[in-house]
Amino acid sequence: MTDDLFDVESNEDGSGAIVLRVRVQPGAGRAAVTGRHGDALALRVAAPPVDGRANAQCLELVADIFGVRKSQVELVSGEKSRQKRLRLTGIEPSRARDVIAHELRSTTGRPGPHDHGERSSRSRP
Repeated sequence: MTDDLFDVESNEDGSGAIVLRVRVQPGAGRAAVTGRHGDALALRVAAPPVDGRANAQCLELVADIFGVRKSQVELVSGEKSRQKRLRLTGIEPSRARDVIAHELRSTTGRPGPHDHGERSSRSRP
């Protein structure tokens, strides 16, 4: 179940967003989804937690995973914490569920998480 990893926001104009909960491990070998951490999507990023570099790489990774522009991903809370909340605009909740489920399936049963450095050859659900 992936519904517990994000909340859905609706605006009066009909537009909406999801607010994704993530737990970030900075300073890892490479950026990747590593599974779940409670009610958050577990990510690791190569950048160190210095001068916002890990946050920036986290935003880039999430934008890449969900197939949205980096400008559509915003850090809502957790700037100096491993627990973060990210707002994604331009993605339907059903699509978010599919993407998260695909990423979680990709991390289970493998000896190590996959690299998200080259995602263009990867098929998305």
